[in-house]
Amino acid sequence: MTGATLLRLTRHWWPDDRAEAQIRSVAFEVPDEVGAVEIQMTYAARPGAVLDLGLEGPRGYVGWSGGARSRVVVSQGWATPGYVPQPVEAGTWSVLVGLHRVPSDGVTMELTVRAVGAADVGEHQAAEPGDPPAVETPARPRRLPDVDGMRWLAGDFHSHTVHSDGALSVGGLAALAASRGLDFLAVTDHNTTSHHAHLSHAARTHGIVLVPGQEVTRDVGHANVLGDIGLVDFRSAPETWAAQAESRGGVLSVNHPLAADCAWLLPVERPAVAEVWHSSWAQVPTWGAPLAWWLMTPDTVPIGGSDFHLHGHDDLPGSPTTWVLADGDDVIGAVRAGRTAVSASVDGPIVVRDGDQFVAVDAEGLLLTGSGRPRRRVLGDRFRLPAWSGPCWLEDDNRVVHALCG
Repeated sequence: MTGATLLRLTRHWWPDDRAEAQIRSVAFEVPDEVGAVEIQMTYAARPGAVLDLGLEGPRGYVGWSGGARSRVVVSQGWATPGYVPQPVEAGTWSVLVGLHRVPSDGVTMELTVRAVGAADVGEHQAAEPGDPPAVETPARPRRLPDVDGMRWLAGDFHSHTVHSDGALSVGGLAALAASRGLDFLAVTDHNTTSHHAHLSHAARTHGIVLVPGQEVTRDVGHANVLGDIGLVDFRSAPETWAAQAESRGGVLSVNHPLAADCAWLLPVERPAVAEVWHSSWAQVPTWGAPLAWWLMTPDTVPIGGSDFHLHGHDDLPGSPTTWVLADGDDVIGAVRAGRTAVSASVDGPIVVRDGDQFVAVDAEGLLLTGSGRPRRRVLGDRFRLPAWSGPCWLEDDNRVVHALCG
């Protein structure tokens, strides 16, 4: 069967098609004795024209690459990152086509599915980036004291690899995060968990805690599911995402609620956790909207994320840095308990709660304040102030926020 064409389709999509249903399934039949399938989708990419790609098999969801790839392969031994390796069983499979952006004059899609062999799979695999060797990273001094046997860990809750639209392998991303002084990193590729199988090895190799994650991605909002809890299907009803995560022991965080074309457009009913500080805040440092959004739901546990994809395109991991007061390496437990704080960087000023006090570290000259609270000038490298209930943050005289905590 190697080389046989299983599907060839030309389809012109119109805006009304997108309005009717954004995710379309194109079925094809796989006969017996097929070792691997290759899917190729091409179209004339231009402003306003973006099509996404995914795959479903007889046993269910296989993976997703969104608009990052036009050609993918799946076999039992290996699959394109973003897709879970598995036997190519005989039966009905479906290419998932996402009509992410369709211009007024439409977009023409060319879709081909072929049965391929081991050599083709090897060609795909060889084109993927490899993992870097382990490099010893010098330990950084701890700036925050332990509390009741727990310690403050520095990390980042939003990052991507080649398993969605990032440029680095899981190992490459782990090495970068470790080199920047982070204790943990959540790897949150879009609409897939294929990267989870690579986390343990990369974590051991590069000496960093890698938190399994998934960015559940729809055009009406993105949310990070944190924890090793399996797939939360982005096609399921968004109002069920949090319940799905929590019922399996995970946590759901509303992502970049004020981002440009991927803002949170769904109802907000006291979200438990939210990415209050996204790296895009650095583009307009005096922008008050993230704080305003957070203060509308002040019980929301704040976290931050760089949303790193590739060098030169996004802020690097740890920009911003989220701090969690964790029991051992239980990052998820710390977030669930609300023991978090966020700073602009791993070495920047920080404010945390310590019992009935706020402690501002390396923040001399900044102003400690909160909603409706007076501004207090921070004096010294370790400044304490009686804590109030609710959010606080450190800002400078130009109203730029440098750190915050709930």
